[in-house]
Amino acid sequence: MGSQDVKANQGGAQHRAFMAALLRDLEALDRMIRQGRIENDQRRVGAEQELVLIDRDRRPAPKAMEILARIAEASPDDRITNELARFNLEANLSPVHVGAGMLEELESGVRETLATVRRFAAEFDCEPLLTGILPTLELRDLGAANITPYERYFALDSLVRDMRGRDFELYLKGTDELAIRYPSIMLEALNTSFQVHLQVSADEFVPMYNLAQLLAGPILAATVNSPILFGRRLWQETRIAIFQQAVDTRPVSGARRETLARVRFGDDWVRQSATEIFRTDIARFRLMFSRDEPDDSIAALDAGQIPKLTALALHNGTVYRWNRPCYGITDGKPHLRIENRYLPSGPTVLDEIANAALWIGAMLGGGERLGEFTKGMSFDHASTNFLRAARQGLDTHMTWTDGKSYPADTILRQHVIPAAWDGLAAAGLPEEEIERYLGVIEARVETGNTGAAWQLRSFDTMHQSLRRGRAVACLTDAMLRRAKSDDPVHEWQPADSESCGRDPMAYSRVGQIMSTNLFTVGEDELVALVARIMDWEHIRHILVEDNDHRLVGIISWRRVLRFLADGSHDASQAAASEVMVTDPVTATPDTGTLEAVALMRAHSLSALPIVEDERLVGIVTETDFTRIASELLEEQLRTGNDREA
Repeated sequence: MGSQDVKANQGGAQHRAFMAALLRDLEALDRMIRQGRIENDQRRVGAEQELVLIDRDRRPAPKAMEILARIAEASPDDRITNELARFNLEANLSPVHVGAGMLEELESGVRETLATVRRFAAEFDCEPLLTGILPTLELRDLGAANITPYERYFALDSLVRDMRGRDFELYLKGTDELAIRYPSIMLEALNTSFQVHLQVSADEFVPMYNLAQLLAGPILAATVNSPILFGRRLWQETRIAIFQQAVDTRPVSGARRETLARVRFGDDWVRQSATEIFRTDIARFRLMFSRDEPDDSIAALDAGQIPKLTALALHNGTVYRWNRPCYGITDGKPHLRIENRYLPSGPTVLDEIANAALWIGAMLGGGERLGEFTKGMSFDHASTNFLRAARQGLDTHMTWTDGKSYPADTILRQHVIPAAWDGLAAAGLPEEEIERYLGVIEARVETGNTGAAWQLRSFDTMHQSLRRGRAVACLTDAMLRRAKSDDPVHEWQPADSESCGRDPMAYSRVGQIMSTNLFTVGEDELVALVARIMDWEHIRHILVEDNDHRLVGIISWRRVLRFLADGSHDASQAAASEVMVTDPVTATPDTGTLEAVALMRAHSLSALPIVEDERLVGIVTETDFTRIASELLEEQLRTGNDREA
C-alpha cells in the first residue's frame, strides 16, 4: 500500500465507483495477458530493504521522519522512504537486469542506501540495524506516538480495528510463551524484512508462482532470523506469526463460518493465470481503501495506452500473501512479478544477498530440476512446510515432491541449492559471483548457524547471568558489532555477557534491570501458600494482583514472619489480604534507576513493584542494586588495573 494519497473506504457511491474501477482493472489485465502485451523479453530483479533505527542504549529510535528530512535537504535519495513506525525505514532498490553482476549490483544498492541512512542517523545519535525483529522492542514502543504521521497509517489502524471489532491478539509458544492483547495495528511494526522481486512473463507465471510456493518452506528454514520478541524465545521466524495475527481483520464468529485471513500463504496451486489470484482476493476480501477518482483502465487500453491498474494495486496491497503477484510498468512496458515477502532483514548485507541468490536462483533453475510437481503433491504439504520452517527453522522435517518426509537441510542440500546453482549459471552469472553468495548458504546450512540459531544460543548464555532487559540489550549490541564486521552469520561465535562490557548507561532505567519472572498471588490466597512459595522459590517478596493483573499489594518475608509470630490470627485460614501492604509505592519501566533508589530510601523499601498502564510488569529489589553495584565496581577495578599494567 505504497501511496500516501488514499483514504479509508466509506461505502456507498464511493465504494461502488472504486469497485467498478477494480473490476475494470482486472478485465484490463486479463486482456493484456491474452493479447500478449505483458513484457516477456526482459527479466529483472528488485528488492526492498526494511531496517530499524536504534539509539545508544540499543533501543528503538523514533527518528525516521527527521532522518528523511535531512536526506531530502542534503542528499536527495527517493529510494529511502518511511514505514509504519517512526523507528523504521525502507529502501526501494532500483531494478536490476538478471545476468552477470546482478547480485553484486543488488549488494551495492543495499550498502549505498544503508550508508546514507547511517550518515544522517548519526546526527540524531542513532544508527540502522538489519534484523527481523529488534530484541529490545517493548510493547510501549508501539504507541500512537510512534506511528508515522500519514493519514493512511491511522486509517489502516482504525479500519482494521473496526473490522475485527476487538483488540489485536498475539499468542505464540516456543521455548517461552507470549500472550498479549493490544489496541493497535502497530504490532506489525515489530517486523522488518528484505523483500525480493522477480519479473516473470505471463506465459510462465503459473509454473513460476507454484514453484515459489513450493520453495517457501525450505528457503525460509535456511534464512530464519527472528526468534526473540519482548525477551521471549518464540518461533525461529516469529515475524510470520506476528504478521498473520497483527493484520487479521476477521471478527470472532461461529465455527460454522469459514473466513480467510488477509495474511495468507494460499489455498491451492494456481491453475490458469495471475488473474486467478486477483479474482480470489477480490471475491474474498472487502475493500479497505479507495481513491476519489480512480483511473479507467479499459478506456486507457482502448486508447492504446498502458493502464496503471491503480485500483488493483491498491487492493492487492491490502492482501498480504507471502508470495505476492504484482503488476507494474517499467520503461513504458507492463510486466508481472512475484514478490517474496517472507525473508527477514539481516543479519548482514552479505547474508541478505545470499538469501536473495538462493531464492532467485532456485526460481530460475527449479522448474528444470523439480519438474511438474503440482499433480502429485498436495498444496497443503507446501503450506505446512512453510509453517514448520517458521517455527523450527532448519530443525524440522518437510514433505517433499515425492510425498516423503526429509530434514529441511537435506532438501536444501539435495534439491534447492543445486537448483539455485543451475538457475544462476544459466542466467549468465560467473562462477565466482555464484560462489560468493551460495557459498554462504551452503556453509550456513552445513553449520546450522542461522541468524535465529545464533541469537538463541547467545541469549541463552547471557540470560544465565543477566536479567532479561539487559540480556536483549547485550544481544542487540553484539548483533550490531558483528554486522559491521560483515562476516556472515554462520561464522559468528555466540556472544556472552562478558562481551558487552559494563556500560553504566545500560542500567539507567528500571526497565533494564527489573525482574519480569514474577511470582504473584490473589488477595484471597492463604498466607500459608505465600510462605511456602517464598520458601520454595527462595524469594523475599510476593506481589498480590487481581484478575486483570493490576497490583493490589505486596508481601515481604518479614511481614509474613511477624504475622505468624503474632499468634493472634488463625494462620491456617488467613488470607494474603490480611498481611499485604496495600497501595504500595511503585515505579514504571522508564523510571530512572537513581530515582528508584531514592524512592526506596525515602520509603524504607526493600522492593519496588514496576507498573505500566496500571498493570504489573516487574519488580526490582535491594539484591538487584547490590548485584549491579558489584558488576560496575568489578569493571572499574579491572579497567584501573589494566591502565596500571
